[in-house]
Amino acid sequence: MTCQEKIIYFPSFSLLLCSLIGFYDIFIYMINPFKVIHKDKNSKARIGKLITSHGEVSTPIFMPVGTQATVKTLSPEELIDIGAEVVLCNAYHLALRPGTEIIKEAGGLHKFMHWDRPILTDSGGYQIFSLADLRKITDEGARFQSHIDGKEIFLTPEEAVRIQNDLGADIIMTLDECIQYPCGYDYAEIAMQRTCKWAKRCKKAHADKRQLLFPVIQGGMYKDLRERCANELVGENFLGYAIGGLSVGEDRSLMYEIAKHTLDFIPEHSVRYLMGVGEPRDLLECIGMGIDMFDCVMPTRNARNGTTFTKEGKLVVRNAEHARNHGPIDAECGCYTCRNYSRAYIRHLLNTSEILGLRLTSIHNLYFLMELIRDARKAISKNKFLDFRKAFLKRYAYAEKSKT
Repeated sequence: MTCQEKIIYFPSFSLLLCSLIGFYDIFIYMINPFKVIHKDKNSKARIGKLITSHGEVSTPIFMPVGTQATVKTLSPEELIDIGAEVVLCNAYHLALRPGTEIIKEAGGLHKFMHWDRPILTDSGGYQIFSLADLRKITDEGARFQSHIDGKEIFLTPEEAVRIQNDLGADIIMTLDECIQYPCGYDYAEIAMQRTCKWAKRCKKAHADKRQLLFPVIQGGMYKDLRERCANELVGENFLGYAIGGLSVGEDRSLMYEIAKHTLDFIPEHSVRYLMGVGEPRDLLECIGMGIDMFDCVMPTRNARNGTTFTKEGKLVVRNAEHARNHGPIDAECGCYTCRNYSRAYIRHLLNTSEILGLRLTSIHNLYFLMELIRDARKAISKNKFLDFRKAFLKRYAYAEKSKT
């Protein structure tokens, strides 16, 4: 009797073997929860799987931003219908309101916001950038005046980690200093060195090892600073690395150049996360570089202002030209909005300040990006990502150009 026949003949042995194989896979993922599944043969695009405490994530992935523990106007059920796998929340804002104690009482952030899929929390580093008029930075941390009531807050790397540990997010970020653009070399170097020091302090303070901790690579638009920062952080053996400080006012070509340069110093077996990027063309360009994760407020913010994505470029559905257009936002889109509502109706809702209008455009924009990412994954699996990107951008960019 052959080995294969024995396995078939003895069902209990077969089940035991399958169980052992399953335990082996789990053990491998415990060592390294991220695995690259397939690399496109003609580009650096890749498909991966990331295991978290609240489920598996397929990469590349776009994460809707739910700063205050909600993606504005949308319910968790709608996000699931859209295909969202991860939601990003902001630790700084949640620490202020409602406070980590209340969220802990609720059983953690997942239960508090009724979301049972993975959550990534930002550390508060972006607020060091966006609330520049309300803070003072030293090597010890960032001292803020709350934008809510003026109360003084001292955010250290240790405090940023404690807040995120208390929230119970699946992926948490180290505290970093994001600089404005443009920024002189001398200060960019100081901020980069501070970011590295803070990342090491965050790692030391990190208590809940079920949470995946990612540092942020900074260095402004200076390639040597990006290289130094990446090399120092990679030396700490994190699972994943975020590229921060881009999409802060620089032109698109410079963003691509710095992102591509930084990627050269991030190991291929690591998760690569580009923060704050969400334009369709940017997503496809950066997926082609080998980036795995993205987030941005732009899709939902634009939606609330009446600007939507279509295969033919952006469409401002609020405009008068759509007043009698009884077709969908995008005839090729399968989202709930496009299956059920017309441009004319959505325009009416937006112009009368009805909340449903904001919800419908937000559903559409997020679905559009999720579908774009899903199609990109399929193309990568067939080694046809470059053809897919070229076809999409030819149509999208041409339409954008025609409208200007």
